[in-house]
Amino acid sequence: FSRCMIAVGGRPTPLNCEGGELAISSDDIFSLDRDPGKVLCVGASYISLECAGFLRGIGKDVTVAVRSILLRGFDRECAKLIGEHMKDEGIVFREEVVPNKLEKVGEKIKVTFSNGETDEYDTVLAAIGRSGDTSKLGLENVGVAVNPKNSKISAKFEQTSVPNIYVIGDVMDGCPELTPVAIHAGKALSRRLFGGSKQAMDYRNICTTVFTPLEYGTVGYSEDDAIAEFGEDSVTVYHKYFIPLEWSLSPSRGSHQGFCKAIVNKHTDKVLGLHYLGPNAGEVMQGFGTAMKLGCKFEDIAETVGIHPTTAEEFTTLSITKESGEDAAASGC
Repeated sequence: FSRCMIAVGGRPTPLNCEGGELAISSDDIFSLDRDPGKVLCVGASYISLECAGFLRGIGKDVTVAVRSILLRGFDRECAKLIGEHMKDEGIVFREEVVPNKLEKVGEKIKVTFSNGETDEYDTVLAAIGRSGDTSKLGLENVGVAVNPKNSKISAKFEQTSVPNIYVIGDVMDGCPELTPVAIHAGKALSRRLFGGSKQAMDYRNICTTVFTPLEYGTVGYSEDDAIAEFGEDSVTVYHKYFIPLEWSLSPSRGSHQGFCKAIVNKHTDKVLGLHYLGPNAGEVMQGFGTAMKLGCKFEDIAETVGIHPTTAEEFTTLSITKESGEDAAASGC
């Protein structure tokens, strides 16, 4: 063949401990033929936290086992706020532990954790990441380099270590595990190969939403990554807490707050990243994705007239910076 495209995706990584086969994956949870009952979600990925959130939402007793930090790769401040919200919803977090052993005890699964503690669950759901589905492709026969840790394929501009073999989607190492990303990358690659385009896929300014009980929408740099790349003296963070109108009308949600922030290059005023915690996060963030692709500046957002009363308009009223030390709580309606 003259060219080959690999787009086989990924599969949930299984638990690597004694009795790990007793755990189900996120692929299995929706096809259960029984009540999941008391659930242990293993992992702090967005898949684990989303599953924990909806299971708690339907009234289940849910525990999340966290090896290190929540939502690795996402903004640390936002991840912390999500964790606090989920705890307030009644989700239990076992922190800095992993399962060492799963064993069947009657109809239950007994889990022994790395700190020596034990508990019993009706369902154990493993969501510790995804591995590339490459084991049966015979890539070693053609010299395609594969990451031994996750079976994913290394690539630059979707081109692997073998020049006429390309890769897109979840199976590409370092690629965001999102279906629209794979579709867009495939289109961009096709245009470059057959349409004369020179436009590479932009993997930085991709809108992402985590559908946890407190929804999280983001595009661009996290605060931490922006500081690491541009330097703390070059980054300004505008932030704001607010109570969405629809929450203020609910006795059960009126005590919760939304949050948004803009990460801005202090020297150029270019917006490096936007982060939003609140209702309809995906709908809010999608429009800002286009603005980010166009290289919007913070002044562009500040000079935009907001639609009232919406939560998206909170970005247009951002004025308080972290370095000012002023209270970031919103006032008024």
